[in-house]
Amino acid sequence: MALSMKTIFTAFLLTFMLQLSLPVYANNAKISKQQAIKQAQQISPGRVLSVKLKGSVYQVKTLNSKGDVRVISIDAYTRKKSGR
Repeated sequence: MALSMKTIFTAFLLTFMLQLSLPVYANNAKISKQQAIKQAQQISPGRVLSVKLKGSVYQVKTLNSKGDVRVISIDAYTRKKSGR
C-alpha cells in the first residue's frame, strides 16, 4: 500500500513541529541542589532557608545578615540566575 505524498508531507511536518516545540538546553545535565545553593549564595550570601525545585527552576530562599529574605531562581539546565 503506497502512502500519498500528502500523508508523507503531513507526517514530516508534524515531526518537524514537534522537534521545534522541545526545549533546547545548553547543557542537558540538570545541576544538583547543592550547586543551586552555591550559585544562589554568590548572589545573596547568608543562611539558606529552603530550596524547592519547581519545574526546571530551583528557588533558593536565603536570609542575609541584615535580616532580608531573598528568593533566588536558578534554572536547573541553563544555570541562569535571577533574584527578587
